[in-house]
Amino acid sequence: MMRQLEYLVALAREGHFSRAAQACHVSQPSLSAAIRKLEHELDVPIVRRGNKYDGLTPEGERVLLWAHRILAERDALRQDLSTLENGLSGVLRIGAIPTAQTVVPLLTSPFCQRHPRSRVSIASLSSAEISHGLTEFELDVGMTYLDGEPLGRVRTFPLYKERYLLLVPDDSELVDREPVSWADAAKLPLCLLSGQMRNRRILDQMFATAGTTVVPAVETDTVAALYSHIASLSWCSVISHAWLHMFGIPAGMRAVRLEHVAPSPRIGLVFADREPESILARALLDVARHLNVRTTLDGSAATHIGPTPAAGLTSNR
Repeated sequence: MMRQLEYLVALAREGHFSRAAQACHVSQPSLSAAIRKLEHELDVPIVRRGNKYDGLTPEGERVLLWAHRILAERDALRQDLSTLENGLSGVLRIGAIPTAQTVVPLLTSPFCQRHPRSRVSIASLSSAEISHGLTEFELDVGMTYLDGEPLGRVRTFPLYKERYLLLVPDDSELVDREPVSWADAAKLPLCLLSGQMRNRRILDQMFATAGTTVVPAVETDTVAALYSHIASLSWCSVISHAWLHMFGIPAGMRAVRLEHVAPSPRIGLVFADREPESILARALLDVARHLNVRTTLDGSAATHIGPTPAAGLTSNR
């Protein structure tokens, strides 16, 4: 039955008999026959059939849910037995929001050093996609915002609080007016992340709390593209202090602190709340527990913007 469940998962993923058969390296008649056999063994209709694949029946959706669970637990059993014999191996599947991608190497580098037979696969996903991936056994762990949006049935491990800095040219008059108000920041020609991203929605809320709104001159959906624009010195930006660890401050720019107007959002690891838990996810959590990601990011920020004043960055922890 395991092979039949694998075929069903592939069919649901591909949405097409021919593509599913190709993904499973079998002929289409073989895949179709296996699905029919599964329907006969379970005595329920699984696939809506017509001239072409038309989705799953309600019973089929339930079977698919169990198929994901059964296959995941089979893989976990194999992994557990392999770990006993040879040490931890397999692929750790991480889904991380784009604004936390710069922090991922702080965990994956020591993870790979500790478990050299393991590999890591990282996908840039939204919080909703991470939640779905954990539920559907497609991810082992996520890195996302822990507040403000539903995450489903997950366990969480906070890593750091995201704080915000204003990037301006060296000769800006705002350099000497730290901390800068959000109202003053809103008047600048800004390049920000686009509105569908959680980071941008948090910034919009910060501006609103300060009694102002922001209309950026440029919007983008990647941190790399944002930095590419502000490096031209034509735009300013509001950035997370966590990005300094990877990208630093472009030449000719300065990072200045913004007024604290709202609680700082937390970013952390999320794991599906189920048993048995992913051995690879547990191994990453062990790495995270032995590190202090917040201290590392604070130290990097201090290197770029100077010592933290008593009422500055530390007030947001």
